[in-house]
Order: sequence, then C-alpha cells, then structure tokens
Amino acid sequence: MGSGSSGNCYFIGNSSYGILIDAGIGVRTIRKNLRNIGLDFHNIMAVFVTHDHADHIRAIGSLGERYKIPVYATRLTHEGVQRSYCVTEKLHTSRKYIEKFETVQIRDFNVTAFPVSHDATDNVGYKVCYKEKIFTFATDLGHVCENAAENLKVADYMVLEANYDHDMLQNGPYPVHLKERIRNGKGHLCNTQTAGFLSENYSEKMKYVFLCHLSRENNSPEKAFETIADSLAQKNIKVGEDIQLVVLDRYSPSELYVFE
Repeated sequence: MGSGSSGNCYFIGNSSYGILIDAGIGVRTIRKNLRNIGLDFHNIMAVFVTHDHADHIRAIGSLGERYKIPVYATRLTHEGVQRSYCVTEKLHTSRKYIEKFETVQIRDFNVTAFPVSHDATDNVGYKVCYKEKIFTFATDLGHVCENAAENLKVADYMVLEANYDHDMLQNGPYPVHLKERIRNGKGHLCNTQTAGFLSENYSEKMKYVFLCHLSRENNSPEKAFETIADSLAQKNIKVGEDIQLVVLDRYSPSELYVFE
C-alpha cells in the first residue's frame, strides 16, 4: 500500500482476512486500498510494527483504538510509539507486546519478529509463515545482520530494502550528517548491498523479491532494478526466469500479487 519515507504499509492475507506490516500512511488510504480488493478493517486481524519512525506508525493509533485492531510491537517500540508526535491517538486496549524470536499465531498466520540494525528505538523484521510459504519483511536496516540473513534465506517471498544508490547519495543534496546517518551500519541498505546479499544467497526457494523503501532523492526504480539484476546475472541467475524482481512504488499501491 506504500513503500518509502512518505509512508509504509504492507498487506498480506487471503481473500477473507489478513494482517498489516506497519501502518505509516493515512487511515482513509489504507481503507480505500483494502476495499479495492474486497476487504475492510474488520478483515484485518492485526498490525505488526517494525519500528517507531513516523513513516511506519502514523495510522496505528486509529487502527488500534478506533477500529479495535490489535497492534503488535516490542515493548521498546510501543514506548517509542507512545512518545511519538505523529501518533495523536495513543494506544491503550489495542496494545500487544511481542518478543524478538517469539512466534505469534494469528489464525493461519505465524508471525516471528527478528532484530535488524536500524536507528529507531527498537527494530525488527518479520517472518510470516502461511500454508508452508514464508514471507520475510526487512524494510529498514543499515546492513544485513546474521538474524536478518537467516530469515531472508528461508523466504519464498521477501520485501527487502534498496534505499539508495551510492553515487547518487554521495553527489546529492543531503547535508553530510544525513548522508552519514543513511550509510552507516544503522541507516539504510544501498542497492549494491542488497544486490550482494541476493546474489550470494540465492536459492531456488526464492520466488519473488520486492524492493522497498527507495529514496526519492538518492535512487530510482531503474537504477535499483538494474544494479540488482546485473549482480544476479553475474552469478547466472536470470531475473524473470529464476527469480522475479519487483520494485515497489513510493506513492501508489502495488498491484495485488496472488501466490498459490
């Protein structure tokens, strides 16, 4: 539904119900996108929050308190959410705590949080298991740490950050301190880091890679796709045949992907 610093929100589910990973876009936008696929808020069983930056949490107060959707996050992330200026409706009855490496069962979905390296109050990715298929979400991370790597390697489908192109960031308009924040080990993944991880760890199990959280100023869909496809090709891995590579748009929802 959204992928980028303007707002992040991902739906994973079936024709009857599902869950959200993050809710960093407006409530009305989320509802509109759900209705476009024949669902509404009563079909959302839970929201799982990766971290407490504004572009991941803007709508969770309304979703949790107004629409009674349980909101799962680590204790530290929930504390950060309660302090956040962008969450005007604070969580109370809808607040649910999850521990890293703990699996929460939401009907047919088993959701496990794992730590990632980023500069929020606390930071996790999620591995979601549904009918023997594994979906892994790693949306903001400065590098692919061991825990993230383990959960990405087993995924059939993954949402993985490709935030910036090194040269575009280096030569772009950002001040030096912001450039350093982005490219240090707790910032964001660049195209070449993502490309390196995928080319070094590809397996036939990996069906789809969705590239997320592209920077508007420091990246482009074409550059991200080309960098990663070229890296895979050097290992004789053909995009479109051996693996599908999809760049998610920053502002508009992606098409609905249906996996059997």
